[in-house]
Amino acid sequence: MSAEAHVHSSFYKFVSLADPEAVAARLRELSLPSTGIGGNILVAPEGISGAIAAPAAALAAFEAALHQDPLFGGAFSDMVFKHSACATQPFTLIKVHCKPEIVAFGVPGVSGLPDPSKPNTHVSPQAWRELIKQPDVLVIDNRNSFEYKLGHFEGAIDPQVAHFRDFPAYVAEHADEWKRSGKRIAMYCTGGIRCEKTSAWMQDQGLDVYQLDGGIVSYFEALPDAAADWKGECFVFDKRIAIDTHLQETPTTAEEVYGADPADAWRLARARRLDPKG
Repeated sequence: MSAEAHVHSSFYKFVSLADPEAVAARLRELSLPSTGIGGNILVAPEGISGAIAAPAAALAAFEAALHQDPLFGGAFSDMVFKHSACATQPFTLIKVHCKPEIVAFGVPGVSGLPDPSKPNTHVSPQAWRELIKQPDVLVIDNRNSFEYKLGHFEGAIDPQVAHFRDFPAYVAEHADEWKRSGKRIAMYCTGGIRCEKTSAWMQDQGLDVYQLDGGIVSYFEALPDAAADWKGECFVFDKRIAIDTHLQETPTTAEEVYGADPADAWRLARARRLDPKG
């Protein structure tokens, strides 16, 4: 199979799963090595998250199964898949894991499951463009600092966190100041999942918060002129390393992303194990 034939797909759904182990087992059956699917899928009581790649036909069959397979009981029937082209085959193997959370937030009791009692915080890419221009809006990058440095929305704040689990402490440190100054908080992440986990918790802190629906990838997909608002590239956690605002792989290497910071030596070692350009 040629690397050029592969399509990358990212997806997530916060939904209560009574038997995550059974879901994971079925996913392993649907993504056997013979399918050509590679990537990483996490399953937890709070839902599913995945980043995979495969030839187009195999990917379409897998996504159809997620929507329709009887074992899933309709849990993923409306799940959205975000696609991008690949010059480099993003993954070599498929890994399906069961975890306590599909994204580790670090605050006990916080779930990404929808809460109908809270206002909807999602903002479409088109509305986001207008929101972030408002003078009372603070734009916060809800990713790791090395991702921000590679590329970010113009005017966005870098919380300078090394791990997502450090983000709550940053918010707690500044929440009172933001409320006193009447600031609305607009935050974003790569695919939207980190903001899903954060938004309800931030509302509980008394903050007026908004999140970019579908994250950076959806913004690039929806707006052909996304480069007017986005400066640089977008880091992706696979062999491609980074994509531009047209969802195309860039020539940026792992060494360029991590090499200058000794604290990121473990991330560079992991990227080299993936053989990012091989």
